[in-house]
Amino acid sequence: MNNDDYQITHIDPTLHNEDLAPLPPGKRHWGWFEIFNVWSNDIQSLFGYTLAATLFISYGLSGWAVLAGIVLAGFIVMGLVQLTGKPSVRYGIPFPVMARSSMGVRGANFPALVRGIVAIFWYGVQTYFASTALALLLNALLEPAADAPTLLGITAIGWISYCLVCAFQVLLFVRGMAWITRFLNWAGPLVYLVMIALMIIIWYQAGPSLLTELGTIFSGSGEYEAGPVAAFFAVVGTMVAYFAAVVINYGDFARFVKSERQMTVGNLLGLPVSLAIFSIIALVITAGTVVVFGETLTNPTDIIARVDNLTLTIIAALTFFAATVGINLVANFIPPAYDIANLAPAHISARTGGFITAAIAFFIGALWVAFISQVGVAAFVDTLGAILAPLYGIIVADYYLVRKQHLNLQHLFSAQPGTDYYFSKGWNRKAMIAFAVASIFSVASVWVPAVSQLHGYAWLLGAVLGAALHYLLMLNHR
Repeated sequence: MNNDDYQITHIDPTLHNEDLAPLPPGKRHWGWFEIFNVWSNDIQSLFGYTLAATLFISYGLSGWAVLAGIVLAGFIVMGLVQLTGKPSVRYGIPFPVMARSSMGVRGANFPALVRGIVAIFWYGVQTYFASTALALLLNALLEPAADAPTLLGITAIGWISYCLVCAFQVLLFVRGMAWITRFLNWAGPLVYLVMIALMIIIWYQAGPSLLTELGTIFSGSGEYEAGPVAAFFAVVGTMVAYFAAVVINYGDFARFVKSERQMTVGNLLGLPVSLAIFSIIALVITAGTVVVFGETLTNPTDIIARVDNLTLTIIAALTFFAATVGINLVANFIPPAYDIANLAPAHISARTGGFITAAIAFFIGALWVAFISQVGVAAFVDTLGAILAPLYGIIVADYYLVRKQHLNLQHLFSAQPGTDYYFSKGWNRKAMIAFAVASIFSVASVWVPAVSQLHGYAWLLGAVLGAALHYLLMLNHR
């Protein structure tokens, strides 16, 4: 395809604006390093560290088994995003437009809205986590009273930090994708340096006792009720579910990549390789906290706050803040901005969608401490993943099995009856049925006791069931 093939000849303003339009190859500037940094920042965010550290101590498995499960999840996620990224690299379209082929040009608003709601939810939570890094810095510099009053479990400095992070993220978003890319490219490598420094300090303070604690973690307690095999797949499933929000709309990033090969190299280095290295660092630090502080700490800001080193505190707070903000913008701000714009392209730009996202997410993040976090990190991640899983399966099955990797780019932006993706008044009811059935099953596997033993497989089973149902229902489609 040449650049002219990406021009939409008959523009329907209800389906098209500059943010949703196909991006020709000449306007794509991302290589493998940018994709690598998308994943690195996602893994290195404060929530990502907390999740990885929690998995090592929650399932009673040996440390080697947990590490193997995390790396396996990295390879699985890599395979999943290769599937969703390929069409966006080829056609230069974002996720909401890609969804039109399977759900219909109007029906695509539904997965875009679901994905947008989940992203806004994540955006609020990650904003709170980023604010804890900034609060760590302010607390170290200002040394407020230990008994400072709180509102919804957050201190005055916490609220100041939270508002500053919210404002900073909006400002960076307004500056555009080029600024966000530069921000990611320096934040990702710098966090690795800080994590290695923190690991060395904890190891030095723990001394030989660290090896004993690591031995305990690597031996495992074997306390998981459903057994070690179920525990292993629960680890894999939870890690896959953590990336689920990015997996489904990966095309929002892949459309900026110069070639499929560049995307593949970035995915390989950024997912299984980076996950393995970061998880080992997290394991050593978590084990060290037991020795040094007498308790297991899984939040890096709590660990750094106890390390009596002001220089490290300042550097670490800034870098963890940067990493969490970076992935928050890419994974949880830009996607709902596109998704909201897709609802009414003639009236809502991606910029306006971003402002709407920020406003809603402000209240979600504030409620995280008081209410949402009480459900538990793993259950929270698994539930959001279970909701999105069937949509992923439907979109992938449609592109590879129903469409045979071919899309009519012009028809993706047309609501004329008789075009390829018009279906019934713009809605593909068969895809909606597939989503309804599969999502009920995948969410039930997380919360219904009768099938709770399958919760580690919730995302994968939901995706497979959604794909199978969509393919079967679409067999007679012409």
